[in-house]
Amino acid sequence: MNANSSTHTLAAGLQDSVHESQFAFRQVLDALARPGQIRHIGAALPGVALGGAMARLLLCLTDDETTVHWHGSSPDDPSNRSLQTWLRFHTGAPVAPQPSSASFVVVTQPLQAPALDSCAQGSPESPEFSSTVLMELPSLCDGPALEWRGPGIQDMRRVRLSGLPESFWTQWQANHVAFPLGVDLIFTCAEHALGLPRTTRVRRLEGI
Repeated sequence: MNANSSTHTLAAGLQDSVHESQFAFRQVLDALARPGQIRHIGAALPGVALGGAMARLLLCLTDDETTVHWHGSSPDDPSNRSLQTWLRFHTGAPVAPQPSSASFVVVTQPLQAPALDSCAQGSPESPEFSSTVLMELPSLCDGPALEWRGPGIQDMRRVRLSGLPESFWTQWQANHVAFPLGVDLIFTCAEHALGLPRTTRVRRLEGI
């Protein structure tokens, strides 16, 4: 029974690992280069309790030198352990006990997201050593209106993200002001992703 359970947990990966990984990587780079534009990443993977975009991005972005913090559930939760084992099997990514020591912070319950300033911020000499937060949302186009401006955006882009905690955009303002330090975010929902790099200015157009 243990062998079957392990096989079921670990079997799901990318069918064409080279081409699918390259596609997802190009799409997420484009999402970060053009903040607020939704990009298609790919369908859900059988047996993996994550949306298709989140699962595929983890497979293409992580390796045995990138630590991953799984936030929002107990480390002893069976589903959490299964996802850690799944990713470790496919990419070698070790688990970070705290967001402050993580290359990637995975958030599947956005209302329980860690404070952005609790994640790795980088340093003035090496701002790239900050966390990238991958956050799964209920929708990328059905939330309160936001106005995004900055590099990669021509004039202004209207964005509507749903499911974020009330304090999130106040935290984001502090994160943006801290540039070049601070975190970058990738929001996912089902098969799609949307990037929010630390260079982007966000203005709320209505209450959250």
